[in-house]
Amino acid sequence: MKAVLPSPFDVPAARYASVCEAARLPGGRAGALDRYQRLFREGVRAQPGLTVEVDPVTRTHESDSAEGRVVKFALALQPRPDKPGERLETESVVIPMIGKKRVLTHTLCVSSQVGCAMGCTFCQTAQMGLLRDLTTAEIVQQWFAARHLAPNPQAGTAGFDTIRNVVFMGMGEPMDNLAAVIDAVAVLTDHRGPCLPMSKVTISTVGRVDGIARLAAKVREPGWHRLNLAVSLNAPNDEIRATIMPINRKYPMRELHRALEEWPIYGAAKICFEYVLIPGINDREEHARQLGDFVVGRGEYEGRPPLPGLVNLIPYNPRDNSPWNAPTEDDADRFLRWLLDAGTYAKRRRTKGRDTMAACGQLGNPALRKPRRVQITVPASMP
Repeated sequence: MKAVLPSPFDVPAARYASVCEAARLPGGRAGALDRYQRLFREGVRAQPGLTVEVDPVTRTHESDSAEGRVVKFALALQPRPDKPGERLETESVVIPMIGKKRVLTHTLCVSSQVGCAMGCTFCQTAQMGLLRDLTTAEIVQQWFAARHLAPNPQAGTAGFDTIRNVVFMGMGEPMDNLAAVIDAVAVLTDHRGPCLPMSKVTISTVGRVDGIARLAAKVREPGWHRLNLAVSLNAPNDEIRATIMPINRKYPMRELHRALEEWPIYGAAKICFEYVLIPGINDREEHARQLGDFVVGRGEYEGRPPLPGLVNLIPYNPRDNSPWNAPTEDDADRFLRWLLDAGTYAKRRRTKGRDTMAACGQLGNPALRKPRRVQITVPASMP
């Protein structure tokens, strides 16, 4: 029986080479490793013994930022065999970053699902509902498209060769599709593949306590110690968080805090706490103090160990038909000062891509929205 070869987008190089060697393909193991490396490093999709199809880039949107052009692109997904008429797409964003050394690099924001089931009221993706999970290959192809296919307006070519970070902060809740996400990280960090350092990959969650525990077990394994965790917190207390994030009704903040106390920290790593600042909802001085209490272990959390965290303050980016406006620059700066004055380690994220719906919380194609609106709740499969 002829061996079925896995897609290089699905598996690390060693596993791909083992299957090729067992199938007695030309060049054996060494040839397979060479083909794998050329695919990822050079973008060569047609080689002797390897032909790879890639989901096409169907839409791109560009916007200016102080550090360069932000590029959002969509990939048209192949219909599944059981749903031949299905027409879905992913959205990803290439974000320019200029660090302390004044060198331009890029961060790639990838999606793990089409839509999302978490129902956060401030998020564009949540308005779609969950349409389906992405496969490992569909996640990895977002990196491949960004590296080799998406238009690079500053270079005047296709592809970005300066992608240094990948963040799972696009469409979807990564913990709801954790097996595929972990497999995708294994490919993205493979030394013969994209070769990203593990310390340059971040997985974000709305606070799936069960998923955090499962991911923590993986991080304790050799080679995974430097994987980063981000938590989309967005509220200083249970009352506000349960209103804008339904996940908090299943996993309130004290339970989330206990789970994060068990997160393995190696070296000087930090847990990133993402806090979307929404005018009139979570932007008062008392909210800054309560947020600091959660991170530092004061007030209501007195007696709990402090969390090795960094608060990443994100000015709200309005979704379609949003009941809230974006905060002013003064609003964001004032809240950041309150955090710092309270002894909380905090930084402000620079807004990029808001005018093309490419900023944080704005990904999602309204045309793909489920035809019948339902109230999105925490999935029944969650323990």
